[in-house]
Amino acid sequence: MPIDTSTEVKATARYIRMSPFKVRRVLDQIRGISYREALIILEFMPYRACLPIRKVLRSAAANAENNKGINPETLVISKAFADQGPRLPRYRPRAQGRAYKIRKPTCHITVAVASLVDD
Repeated sequence: MPIDTSTEVKATARYIRMSPFKVRRVLDQIRGISYREALIILEFMPYRACLPIRKVLRSAAANAENNKGINPETLVISKAFADQGPRLPRYRPRAQGRAYKIRKPTCHITVAVASLVDD
């Protein structure tokens, strides 16, 4: 069934303290599948990134239900991506008074859901 892009609703979580590469690994698994299936997959995957992604997905479904009156049973994940956020600089003490920089990554997770078109 085709996706109705005019009903697309999105939700974003910003400044998540996780590498965007690790988040994208999970987002690639749920892109294009139904909302219910994605929740089940995220529930049982062993990755730490599943928790914030599940929160964003539930938020997008709630936005679709409250703002556009779309039934969550008909939702499909149309877009899911993670952009890089600012890196938090930290320093590690080293020998002879030196300091090495450690860059702690953050990411912005965006999930968009849309309803299916009835033929």
